[in-house]
Amino acid sequence: MAHRMRAPSRIAGHNFAFLNVDTFAKRQVFGHFEGMVFLEVSHNGFLVIMSCLVALVAGFTGLSMTRELAAKPDFEKKASIALAAVALGGGIWAMHFVAMLGLQMPSLFFYDAAITLVSALVAILIVGAALILLHFTERTRRTIALAGGIVGVGILAMHYIGMAGLEMCRAVYTPYGVILSSIAAIVLCMLAFGIAYGQRTNKHILLGTLCFAAAVCSVHFLAMAGTRFVAVPSGAEFGPLMSNATLALGVILFSFIMFGACLWVSVTYLPGAKRKRPEPHPPADDAPPLLQIPCERDGGKVFIAADDILFVRAYGHSSLDYTELDRFFFVWPVTEAVKRLVPLGFLQTHRSYVVNPLRVARFERTKDKGRCVFDGQDLPPAPVSRSKLKVIQDALASHGGAIRVS
Repeated sequence: MAHRMRAPSRIAGHNFAFLNVDTFAKRQVFGHFEGMVFLEVSHNGFLVIMSCLVALVAGFTGLSMTRELAAKPDFEKKASIALAAVALGGGIWAMHFVAMLGLQMPSLFFYDAAITLVSALVAILIVGAALILLHFTERTRRTIALAGGIVGVGILAMHYIGMAGLEMCRAVYTPYGVILSSIAAIVLCMLAFGIAYGQRTNKHILLGTLCFAAAVCSVHFLAMAGTRFVAVPSGAEFGPLMSNATLALGVILFSFIMFGACLWVSVTYLPGAKRKRPEPHPPADDAPPLLQIPCERDGGKVFIAADDILFVRAYGHSSLDYTELDRFFFVWPVTEAVKRLVPLGFLQTHRSYVVNPLRVARFERTKDKGRCVFDGQDLPPAPVSRSKLKVIQDALASHGGAIRVS
């Protein structure tokens, strides 16, 4: 715990005095207070560079954790989004305080530990809200832009809440600093997410990372360029005081975790050996006869060869069986159809649909939605659930079917 100290009136050649509370009642004029003496500040160049590196690593880690979530189960998807929110929001916080560790003033200053913690939580929660919007709603240009704007607001909120935690000195903001940092935060974050989520390729994620890091760093340094500091007597703290040394330990610990996570996700970008698909074995001469599917039509029972079936759709407690020219009532429920047909090479694209991959004319994927299209008269497409998009796309690609992704 840091002890509050009263600085002398002359330190390192700078004249200043602590101002009593009445001074703060004076009228603010264009970013400064009448009668106040602003402290001279400088920045440690090494820590400035390190703060930018932290922002870059945080952006890369967080945006990489959200790749290919459509093919993952819901629990894994939610966990990945939570980790990405911690990486991005915590990275915003770490960048700010690494840069603040490099802030040099001719007077002692400390941080309110509670407000410092709140600033980190605010950044993580706001970024998490933006990621939920991107991954659990229909992803359009409007939602991507809205999510980027939300993250920009999160950066601003984190910065100014963190600055409110300063003790024994007070930040005085100028209008141009607030306006420029706000514009930079929102515009650059919208650009970052527009690039990273416009097309989910490695190249676009890397470009989005650069824009995200530029947004975080621009907000901090533009805001700091328009900020002046005055020494104040200690007042009532919201929480316990924290020295620069204590803050440094927390920031270093989080940065270690962040860099480790960065190394972990970086492995996913390395080119791996392509898995060889097993070559189909030619049917043996003594192969069992092709499965005949019992169906009903016009009150009678008919048997249809499995190869003639395009897809099966659940219909109440039974199923509908579609061929090129007609449709039949399937005697089996869809759960039984899955047990019987999947071992024959059929694919379950949805909990209510089983399709014959050899009869799929075209697979269409638009972001988190997909469907299998068939050749035939008035044949409806078979939807593909979000969790199965990647699996179905790869399986159909092995059969040489046409695939369109947008």
